[in-house]
Amino acid sequence: MTSVAQVLKSKPDTPVFTITADDSVYNAIKLMAEKQIGALVVTDGDRIAGIVTERDYARKVVLMERSSKGTPVRDIMSSAVRFVRLDQTTDECMALMTERRMRHLPVIDNDRLVGMVSIGDLVKNIIAEQQFTIQQLEHYITGERPEAA
Repeated sequence: MTSVAQVLKSKPDTPVFTITADDSVYNAIKLMAEKQIGALVVTDGDRIAGIVTERDYARKVVLMERSSKGTPVRDIMSSAVRFVRLDQTTDECMALMTERRMRHLPVIDNDRLVGMVSIGDLVKNIIAEQQFTIQQLEHYITGERPEAA
């Protein structure tokens, strides 16, 4: 079973992008577009105050006909942040994401934000695990020995 720590190690070494609750929604969306990401952790000093996503923008700004430049992130962010720890499994993450209809989970270690896993990260991991299993089965069926890495 793959852990969150293993998923983070497989990702490119990129920081977790954050924004403050006082920043404008426009700045949040601009940062997400520049970094090609779908969510930002909202911080208040050293603590996590919430999370803001593209979905929040679509539902709470666009559909409500609000101004993204005049609306602070705090007005649209989700303040009840669900997070995972490094030792949790990808199955636990998938279950939480499915149950709560979420696409991003901040990763916490010793009360410190250390990463973010997305549904895309988890799907990529599942595909890699399935490909490995298929290769092992093919080698078993054909009697070939897998090449040493």
